[in-house]
Amino acid sequence: MIKYGLDRVAELRFHTIKPMIERRDDQWIDITLRFELEATTPIPDDLIDFTALVICTHSGAIAQIVPQDEGCDCEYQFTVGEKEQITNFVNRTDIQDLIQKLSSPS
Repeated sequence: MIKYGLDRVAELRFHTIKPMIERRDDQWIDITLRFELEATTPIPDDLIDFTALVICTHSGAIAQIVPQDEGCDCEYQFTVGEKEQITNFVNRTDIQDLIQKLSSPS
């Protein structure tokens, strides 16, 4: 994680990722991710309820990955490596299948 205004970078390694997937509208799917981290990469002390919001198109393409604290944007950004971990998770077949299910008209 990179905190805005600081040079220090801490690369988080996600051990487990738990998604909550919701259809926002006819264009976007929102995926809220909760993380269990590897013991060697704890979250920064100033984050209270760390999650990520991944905004996808109905076809499953990622439009944005946003770190959040207590459900709001926070003063951190993800590193390239953290974004790769999240992207790999969202691109898994089971997650893409759930996105497609939510994208289909009822």
